[in-house]
Amino acid sequence: QRVTYRRKNTYNTRSNKFRFVKTPGGRISTIHRAKKASIPRPMLEKTERLGGLHRLRPGANKNTNKLQRRVSRAYGGALTANELKDRIMRAFIYEEVKIVKKKIFTEEELKAQSKKTK
Repeated sequence: QRVTYRRKNTYNTRSNKFRFVKTPGGRISTIHRAKKASIPRPMLEKTERLGGLHRLRPGANKNTNKLQRRVSRAYGGALTANELKDRIMRAFIYEEVKIVKKKIFTEEELKAQSKKTK
């Protein structure tokens, strides 16, 4: 059977999808299907999936409470656990390198001063 659209848009676009339903009167009618939400992805590498978050369209995501939009840790809802671990390790190693460089520089200065005094 032919079915007419019940909304203004009459083109078969991504945003204009319908499901066919048989009414109690035996007529075939349409029900508008909402667009499928994309999988939440981290902000750095878009390959992995963010765990603990639901697939929601932007409007629905805005209306949920804050606890459902994020994971309870630093950068929760933006970075995966592995990405966060890598960031922490990188920062720690960077600080260690700075300390070692400073120590080597002071040792070289001491050696240079001791040579001057002799």
